[in-house]
Amino acid sequence: MNAPLNHPLPLLELDVLRTFVAIAETGSFTAAANAVFRTPSAVSMQIKKLEDILGRAVFVRDARSVSLTADGEMLLNFARRLLALNREAVSKFVMPDISGIVRLGSPDDFGERVLPSVLKRFAQSHPAVAVDVVIDQSANLRKRLAGRQLDITLLTCPETVEQGEVEVLLTEPIVWAGVKGGCAHMREPLPVSLWEEGCTWRNAAVKSLEALGREHRIAYMSAHTAGQRAAILADLAIAPLPKSFIGGDLVELGRDDGLPEMGNYTLGMVVTSDASPSVSAAADHIRATFDLFNNTGRF
Repeated sequence: MNAPLNHPLPLLELDVLRTFVAIAETGSFTAAANAVFRTPSAVSMQIKKLEDILGRAVFVRDARSVSLTADGEMLLNFARRLLALNREAVSKFVMPDISGIVRLGSPDDFGERVLPSVLKRFAQSHPAVAVDVVIDQSANLRKRLAGRQLDITLLTCPETVEQGEVEVLLTEPIVWAGVKGGCAHMREPLPVSLWEEGCTWRNAAVKSLEALGREHRIAYMSAHTAGQRAAILADLAIAPLPKSFIGGDLVELGRDDGLPEMGNYTLGMVVTSDASPSVSAAADHIRATFDLFNNTGRF
């Protein structure tokens, strides 16, 4: 029997839906709690309230993982649409005057892996701002910024950077990546996939191999992460990559495999000194994205 017209259906709270989406995307109540700045117990209470309202379970929980039920999958689509509509409506009032073009530079690796989701969320919250992206090597991006061809750029740098040179967004280990079950790392000389001089990861790899006295040859050269992944997955070579890039068929190789440690690298951001409101908004959005990653390990 349908509810009578004078007995309206309960309203879903956007704050609860935001928590629900965060759990679905991170696969963890703890990670979601960090993302929405709540305690794990508060997050659990929100989901219990949501399930009580719907009369359905939205998650299947066990000791190690959290997954969506069929009802949860259906709710996820509605939740994302409701949150997107809320962002669009609020942005019309809170940021009605922020418009313009932002010229953003990024190294290939983060341009491929991180920027699509970052720019999608930024477009939702700032629909009147257009972002033009340039993918290039960090050295070339610095030149473009100095030539006022870019407003913001991301840069890969050695772990130690001079104070004030860049705004540090992320510091993480560089590790050796190989294909699961592969044997490229056992060959002599060691086949590696690298890019040209000036690449932070290349410099760390070459220095560590030379310090160990391990003979190596550049078996594959690519300026693009996709090209390096192809060489690794074909077991033609191993390559230095950020630890966060490891996953799926890529595995981390280390001392037990006869390979040296390479230390850390830094991802930095530089913003033009005369940033417009639209450029400042984009920079703040990028900062928030990496704050989330540093807290949850997920972009």
